[in-house]
Amino acid sequence: MTPDTENPSPRAFPELGFYYHYKHNPDGESNNYAYEVVGVGHHTEDDCRPEDQYMVVYRPLYEAFVYKAGKLFDLRPLDMWMGTVEKDGRTIQRFTKITDDVVIAELERVRATMYSN
Repeated sequence: MTPDTENPSPRAFPELGFYYHYKHNPDGESNNYAYEVVGVGHHTEDDCRPEDQYMVVYRPLYEAFVYKAGKLFDLRPLDMWMGTVEKDGRTIQRFTKITDDVVIAELERVRATMYSN
């Protein structure tokens, strides 16, 4: 198999783990706008849009439509996940990896409750 020169592999992927979306309210519940990244998928069809070729696979850790619709996973184009947004006049990451061990332990408890079966 030869490398795909038209659609090379991305240079960066998110690490597996927990992330906050930029809309997260640090004064709110620890799981508001919290997500768990479980992987990155590759579109298998040749005719997909280039921006949809790689998708981050993740799940909400708060009640969201996908959770209510049967505990589905969310998908977001990799470039969008890794990208930035403008907020309050500043450019910030759309998603930020959570590294606080106390918060991670709490989100692991939330995940176990939400996705137990």
